[in-house]
Amino acid sequence: MEKHPERVRAMFGRIAHRYDLLNRLMTGGQDVRWRREVIRRARLEPGQRLLDIGAGTGDLAFEALRQQPQARVVAADFTLPMMLVGRQRPGSHRILWAAADTLNLPFPEASFDAVVSGFLLRNVADLPRALAEQFRVLKPGGRWLALETVPPPRNLLWPLIALHFRVVIPLMGRLIAGDADAYRYLPRTSEQFQTASEMLALLRETGFEGVGARLRMFKTVAIYWGRKPAATGKRT
Repeated sequence: MEKHPERVRAMFGRIAHRYDLLNRLMTGGQDVRWRREVIRRARLEPGQRLLDIGAGTGDLAFEALRQQPQARVVAADFTLPMMLVGRQRPGSHRILWAAADTLNLPFPEASFDAVVSGFLLRNVADLPRALAEQFRVLKPGGRWLALETVPPPRNLLWPLIALHFRVVIPLMGRLIAGDADAYRYLPRTSEQFQTASEMLALLRETGFEGVGARLRMFKTVAIYWGRKPAATGKRT
């Protein structure tokens, strides 16, 4: 399947009904805290616009409204079943839901004060293009943040991490979502994704400044951040 857009869309559509539950189980509930930190670092002010791209069921979008009720929030994804689950959640009417692909965002340049994503980037077919599109729709000085997996370090904990990734997660996927294949794909893309240092270098190449990362969960998850330069667009 490896990141073919139509297959990725179909996969997430199949697991939409159990996606949030499995996220909580796989991370021991820590993903809720990570999303809170992502939105806290976005520093939203009343009336500012936030794009949650690859929003899925809208966890980051809902958290944005929890922290800043006067924000204007757009939740966008190209997997409609995920957004349909999100639209059944209380308060979903306060969010603008939009069908969108991060490789071709249907928004004008400089539309948002903040762009955030959760576990999106390792699933896109063209990571530089996805980052360039997110950079484009940010206002000058806008904040960019992403919650994403990191290839597990090969340290003393590696055998336990590998067991969790390669055995426990697919088993949970089969028992709870009825789709072991999807939950083999997700850990595999984590192991094959950019390291934190590679990701930071790519952010700088895209044009972001002030980039940084904070590693969580035994260095298998990162919160990345950067901002679009205030005075100019992308560097040449």
